[in-house]
Amino acid sequence: MATVTTKRTTDFISNCVVAATDILKLPIQQVWLDYDKEADVLYMSFRKPQRATTTIETDDDILIRKDGKNIVGLTILNASSRK
Repeated sequence: MATVTTKRTTDFISNCVVAATDILKLPIQQVWLDYDKEADVLYMSFRKPQRATTTIETDDDILIRKDGKNIVGLTILNASSRK
C-alpha cells in the first residue's frame, strides 16, 4: 500500500517530532500547550488545573507561573518571533 504525503505534511510532522523530542527533555510529566495566534502568546501548563500563587515576569517577556516552589506554567509573549 503506497502512501502519498505532501511536502507540507511531511514538514509539519517533522516539526512536531522535533517539538516532541524537545518537550520530552523537560523534567515534567505532562504538558498542555495553547497558542493564541492573534495575541501571539503561547501558554504552557505543566499540570491541570494549573492554578498559580505567584507569577514572575522576566525581562524577555516570559511569565513564570508558580505554585509554591513548583513551576506550573509559562506564558511566552511574542512567541512567534523567538528562535
